[in-house]
Amino acid sequence: MTTSSLSSDDSNAMSRHDQNTLHDEKHEKLHEPLTPPEPEAQVKLPDFPEGGTRGWLVVLGGCIMTFCTFGVVQSFGVYQDYYTRVALSEHTPSEISWIGSVQVFFLFAIGLPAGKLFELGYFHHSIITGSLLFIFSTFMLSLAQPHHYYQYFLAQSIGVGLGMGLMFIPSISVSAHYFRRRRSLAMGLVIVGASLGGCIYPIMLNNLFESAGFPWAIRAVGFMDLGLLIIANSIMRTRLPPNKKKGNTSPMVKEILTDIPYLFYMAGSFLVFWGIFIPFFYLQLWSSLHSINAKVTKYSITIMNATSIVGRIVPNMIADKYGPLNTAVIFSFITGCLVFVMFGATTSGGVVAFGIFYGFFSGGMVSLTTPTVSSFITHSDGSDLPLRIAILSFTLSFPLLTGNPIAGALLSPPRLLWFRPIILAGVFVLAGSACCMLSWRLLKKRKGSNHF
Repeated sequence: MTTSSLSSDDSNAMSRHDQNTLHDEKHEKLHEPLTPPEPEAQVKLPDFPEGGTRGWLVVLGGCIMTFCTFGVVQSFGVYQDYYTRVALSEHTPSEISWIGSVQVFFLFAIGLPAGKLFELGYFHHSIITGSLLFIFSTFMLSLAQPHHYYQYFLAQSIGVGLGMGLMFIPSISVSAHYFRRRRSLAMGLVIVGASLGGCIYPIMLNNLFESAGFPWAIRAVGFMDLGLLIIANSIMRTRLPPNKKKGNTSPMVKEILTDIPYLFYMAGSFLVFWGIFIPFFYLQLWSSLHSINAKVTKYSITIMNATSIVGRIVPNMIADKYGPLNTAVIFSFITGCLVFVMFGATTSGGVVAFGIFYGFFSGGMVSLTTPTVSSFITHSDGSDLPLRIAILSFTLSFPLLTGNPIAGALLSPPRLLWFRPIILAGVFVLAGSACCMLSWRLLKKRKGSNHF
């Protein structure tokens, strides 16, 4: 045998060996068990303490901030009555209601940029700036001269409203850092501050307007708010890291704005908020002009806000068990029906009864509005929740801006045709409830369940 033939045989043997080896390796790879990707490749969902000392302090701080912000909004009926009869008596109820409506417009409209600041990690910058502007504008309101409409508008509508807006949405959203399973309850407890404020402010203002006059009544409120906001700013802390990614958020915005069930929910909330606060703005004036007992008239707004405290706790406990959207549909329908009960509130007992029931159910609906947004989350890590809340908040600012002035215009002073604004409010809230029900049906089809 020649050397060349030996080399040829060796190379053929090596080739066959290599082929067998490759075949064995492929066979092993085909039959090896599938393994999950490395932990780094998976989306790790954050753990939530569901409370703890820090979590409940944040809820307390948020409650204080809603006391000072939304609590003032829910007390505007006192200002509406005082301005109509005394300080701005030459102006119509519709013109006066613009002061409160622009204020609450900024409370919600500023939620969009304030929510973005919160997401980027500027939580404390937002609430501290808002607190300073809020307190400064409150003391400026105390200097407003009677029958100078623009002074009340600049201080109370613009200044106080902007300060509220910088505080309100961040103070609600931060509680979501500490709660997932009990998020509806936590947010509901934060919103309870609005009802507490709606109880305390009317009592203070009605009594101080008579005993100390308008300027010192407002200063007393300003000093109280100053102390409360110092406490709130001291105890509130964020927990999750800020989302400072420079990626484009347009795809998420497009996704939210093409989410049909969520769009119906926003439309429903829009209609509900167009009418739900009309009794809060006008019940005290209604009582004054229907010769209701002076004490009942003075405390009519307080009665309504006192029962809404319970209305902002109990429904959210129900929502954690049965789903926030399920609960919101029921409460919005009952609230819409109760608006028409105001026609019968022509005695002291009638005003008290209306205030109790309307306060409970309307308070429940208002407190459920934000937690219900979590029913529509499509991202497993919940990253779309802050943006959904901010978009909803901005949307709700427009019915809050126009609803009460429209109601005031429909009163048609000096005749005061009360049936017009009452029917308007009831129809708006019931139409909103119908939209929420349609949203519920669409979401049920998408999720295949009815617990949301």
